[in-house]
Order: sequence, then structure tokens, then C-alpha cells
Amino acid sequence: MKKTILAAIMAITTATAAVAQSNTQALIPYPNSIEQCNSGKSFAINSKTEITTTLAGDAFVIGELQSILQKRFGVVPRVSNGRQSKNIISIEIDNSIEGREHYTLEVNKNGIYIKGATEGALFLALQTLDQLLIGDVCNTAKGEIAHIRIDDNPRYAVRAIMLDPARHFIPVKDVKLFIDQMARFKFNTLQLHLTDDQGWRIEIKSHPELTAIGAHRHPGGSNQGPDNGYYTQEELKEIIKYAADRNIEIIPELDIPGHSVAILAAYPELGCAFRHGDKKDLGHTTNMMLCAANTDVYDIYADIIKEVAELFPSDYIHLGGDEAAVKENWAKCPDCLALMQQLGYDKPSQLMIPFFNNILGSVRNNGKKAILWCELDNIWPPANDYLFPYPADVTLVTWRNALTPKCIELTRKYGNPLIMAPGEHAYLDYPQYPGDLPEFNNWGMPISTLENCYKLDPGYGREAEEQNHVLGVMGTLWAEAIGDVNRATYMTFPRAFALAEAGWTQLEHRDWDFFKVRMYPNLTDLMKCGVSVRVPFEIVERK
Repeated sequence: MKKTILAAIMAITTATAAVAQSNTQALIPYPNSIEQCNSGKSFAINSKTEITTTLAGDAFVIGELQSILQKRFGVVPRVSNGRQSKNIISIEIDNSIEGREHYTLEVNKNGIYIKGATEGALFLALQTLDQLLIGDVCNTAKGEIAHIRIDDNPRYAVRAIMLDPARHFIPVKDVKLFIDQMARFKFNTLQLHLTDDQGWRIEIKSHPELTAIGAHRHPGGSNQGPDNGYYTQEELKEIIKYAADRNIEIIPELDIPGHSVAILAAYPELGCAFRHGDKKDLGHTTNMMLCAANTDVYDIYADIIKEVAELFPSDYIHLGGDEAAVKENWAKCPDCLALMQQLGYDKPSQLMIPFFNNILGSVRNNGKKAILWCELDNIWPPANDYLFPYPADVTLVTWRNALTPKCIELTRKYGNPLIMAPGEHAYLDYPQYPGDLPEFNNWGMPISTLENCYKLDPGYGREAEEQNHVLGVMGTLWAEAIGDVNRATYMTFPRAFALAEAGWTQLEHRDWDFFKVRMYPNLTDLMKCGVSVRVPFEIVERK
């Protein structure tokens, strides 16, 4: 094993050195338009270089630019009034550029010129600049940058990763560490799975019992994870601001009507009456649901959604809707069966209709839109239709293995926007290689290799009009077997490189062999920053 790991590390080092002379060979995701100029003098960074900008001096992107230059060149150019015409780094918003994340980056002998439609676009441009410097280590070591022009805009608007602090709590500082790594590769959405059977991780001031009971699997232990802990609303504001500075939107997820043991531990009366006395053991009890016939459920969730909507600037609240154990709950509940008869339904699963009609009313009343995991009328092929009729204003996420083609078809038919998180390609909690982690809570997970992640085309090869409702891609990190941020980043990188490129780069610019070359400098740089990653030794052909 030691020899295998050593060989893989040597392969990374050798590959990094081999591509050291090209400033494009650490670009992930790969830009959609690049013009290289191999003639002429490179731009040299020195003590007289100045940053010129129309942005406020305390704009976050100015500090980010200075941080990159300090890290790569050991200099921190001052921000000037723009009188110099040479030896400058110009960074500015250009309102003529279309697309919120669209940016241009040009390097010539006189300077670096960065333009973007928004400050978020400028931040993305800076990540590209940093990768230019990582990829061209020889020039960077001399304080120089080769000529290049990049005009870049993403293929998809949503490029997301889901973290799951409900299963194992992730402290604020570690969430920030994860956000930092996401931002480097142009992810723009972090979904926080905040409630599940194992824990309730968000402060709700109108119902403090939710965290007093639901956030502590082992009362008396540490409140900083992995079993205990929750985010105060002030801490969530801090995370939201930290992410927004880095062009990342935080979307909260409150999983209902299943995955609800944590709230039922605090309020057992919200479950079906025949299960009120059942034990609610956080981390062990599963397959319980909120009662569809209990109006108190809708009242308490009206309170919860109001506070969540006021806290998160995002337009969206994810409400789960997956893996509801209907047969073990609603199908045996006298109140639910009575409601089913009253409404003329013939299947207990149809109670999802009034359940979500009530919940979605609260979401809309608070000016938000809902996201749900897409459930069909079968959990494996063949499936024919939705589990229940999703309203057209609900965005769905496809996730079940082998059912994504049907989800694409149905969401196009019914007009639901779709985010792609197919288990075959985007489940980052799955092992990356036979015998690899996770070593516990592994229920027989399939293998999801780096190459398999890279094969994801979010449009699934469909014609443009058949995939124009696809918003983007999401990698998921379900945390039954992810106990801390180091395990989270190990499971994420380098597979997230592949998903970043799936979401950003047009198909004609994607290439597996070139991706592998570009991966090495980034993997090395993450390790230099103390980020836990997996070395994908299996992609190297051994001699």
C-alpha cells in the first residue's frame, strides 16, 4: 500500500512538472474561449505594479486579488487612482457584458485586464487567474505571466454541492473551509441539509425545543459535532455572508414529510397518532413521518418557514420530499386514511398532494420557491410518472440511479425546472475505488470513480430543446459515513473537479485525458493548503 501511494504521489509530481510551461494546464473548469499568444514579452509583476479599479477600495474582490498575488508572487500591489497606463492590473465591472457570471481576462505586456458583469464574475475571473499561475510554475517563479485572453461564461447557471450537517454536524469554521475549496472551482451553490432523522441543526427562535432536543444525540457532549450541535441564526448569517463574498448562494434544506425523527423527538404529537409512543432515538430511529392529517404540522412549519425565509436571501428552500415511508405511517394511520377517503384518493401516497399544498403555501407566502427531490411512481425502472403531481413552480432534483432519463422526460413534459444529481455520477459519498472509504455505514454503496463523474453530461445528450429546463448539476455528500470536514473534502476532491467542469464547460471543450493533466496541479495545491484529498492512483497507467 505504501508503495502504491508513493507511486501515485510521484505521478502527480511528475505530471505537474511536465505541464509547468503552459499556463492553461491547471484550468478547472476549463474556460469556454481561450486565445493564446506565444510571442511578445510576458507581463512582469514587480513592486511598481498597481491595481486600478472603479470598485470601492474595500471590495472583497480587491482583497482576493491582493491575496492571490501575495501567495504566488510575494507582492501586494497598491490600489491606485488609475493614472498609470502600463504595469497595471485593471479590474472593473463592465455593464455591457451579458450573463451574471460572464467575465473576460486578458494578459499582455502592459498588464492584466479583468472585466466582469458583476462582482461575482470578477471573483470567478480571479480563480482563473490563480490557476494560470499554478499551471505555469516556471513563469510564476520569475514573477511573470504569459500572454492570454479568456472570454468565459458557464454552460449552466447552477453548480452546486450539498453538505449534510444533519447526520454529522460540521462547525462553522469547517463549513467556511469547504466553501473556500468550492469557490476555487467555480461552484456557486451550497445546499445545507439541516434536518433529518439524525439531527435538527438550525435555530428556530419560535420553537427552541427543536434544537434543545433535536440537535443533541449525546446530551452533555461537545456541541461542535459530530453528534451534537446546531447553527444559531447569527452563525448562519455569518456563513451566508462568507459564501456570498465568494459568489456562492446558500440554500437551506428542511427534509419533510419523511426523514423527520429529529422534529418528532421534540414534538412527538406531530407524527401519526398510532406512533406517538414509539421511541425516537436520534441516529437510530428511521422511517417515521409527519402526519398528513394533523393541522398542527402545518402551523409549526409555517413558523419554521417564516424564520428560514427571513434568514436566507436565496429564492429557494429545499423541502426534501424523498424516501417517505408511506406504508409504515400514512397507510396505517386512521386520521390519514380518513383524509384519504374524504379527498377521494385511492393511494396513501396521494396524501403528498394536500401535504405539500399546505407547506408550499407557506413557502410562497414568504416570497420563496421550493425545491424537492424528484420521486417517481417506482424507485427503479420502469417508472411511468411522478409519485404525485408536482406544481410547476417547484424545481426538482433527479437523484435515483437509472431514473434520470425519465426525470428529464417528465420535468420537460410538466414544466418543472430540473437540477441534475444522478447517483451514478454525482453522489460523492459513494466510494471512489473498490475497498476505499467509507469504512462504516456503507450499505453496499456502488463505486463512483473520478472518470465516471467526469462522464456526466447534465443534458444527457438530449437535443437543446429537450434539455433547456435543466438548470445545472449538484454533487451530494450524504454524511452517514462522513464524520468531519476532512472526510468531506476527501470524498469531494478530486471528483468535484469533474462535476465543476460538467456544470461550467461546453461539451466541445471537455476531454478526459486533458482533464487528468489539469487535475494534478490543483490536487497538489490543495494538499499544500492542508486540504484532505484522495490521490486517484488508479487513473495512472502503470508501466
